[in-house]
Amino acid sequence: MSNSVNTNTGAQIALQNLNATNAALAITQNRINTGKSVASAKDNGAIWAIAQGQRADIGALGAVKQSLDRGIAAVDVALAAGETVSDLLLQLKEKALSATDASLKTSARAALNEDFKALRDQIATVTANAEFNGVNLLKTGATGFAALANVTGTSSLTVGAEVLALGGANVTISTTQSI
Repeated sequence: MSNSVNTNTGAQIALQNLNATNAALAITQNRINTGKSVASAKDNGAIWAIAQGQRADIGALGAVKQSLDRGIAAVDVALAAGETVSDLLLQLKEKALSATDASLKTSARAALNEDFKALRDQIATVTANAEFNGVNLLKTGATGFAALANVTGTSSLTVGAEVLALGGANVTISTTQSI
């Protein structure tokens, strides 16, 4: 007597189709979960390798952008402070010129001198506080900074300092100057 195993051919075909559908569903779910049409090297090794390189470049460009953004912010702070110092210097000139008027009484000249000293001290405050992320381009001893300029880190954009502190090369009024 022989043993026989009967199989239902229709059931076998249905099982194969179900397995194929489940495999396709798993691939689709993986693509949805990762947001990538090639989620791993198993899907398509060449495309995945290219995509990984592009992801690395995007990350590096993000770092360059952040570095440049920090540099822009530091320069913006320095520019705003420089404009303020310029306005204060114009006011100082006005006070000093007004004080040369021979018809002024001593009390008026003293008031102009107090205003002059207050404006002078504002310049010191503005230049000392013109800082962003630890970078102050205007204070005495400022050295400038360098921001990344490419994805390899081999190139940078250098911004030099311009000292606007009292008694410096650009603002020659001393810290004790009066009219």
